[in-house]
Amino acid sequence: MPTTYSSSSPYASTPMWGSFLDIWPGIVISPDMTDAVYQIDAPYNHRPDMLAYDMYKDTGLWWIFAARNPDVLIDPLLSFTTDTIIYVPTMAVVRRSIGI
Repeated sequence: MPTTYSSSSPYASTPMWGSFLDIWPGIVISPDMTDAVYQIDAPYNHRPDMLAYDMYKDTGLWWIFAARNPDVLIDPLLSFTTDTIIYVPTMAVVRRSIGI
């Protein structure tokens, strides 16, 4: 039986090949004039899930930061370090970008 992913998952729109995921098409969160410039604080060091909860009330949206900042967050967890400056999209932009 194929696995289904929640609409907030980066894999929600990935096609299935039998019971396996096909090639992930990737998700791009384009720059928007409403994006906030954010310097990662110490409590969020290597914890994008905690920032996602505080920003979006959903820990599952941790990957949004990596999708919006691919040039800064090369590794979505290990690059998520104190004092790193990233762009944070609003929830409206997230909804529009991933269709939730």
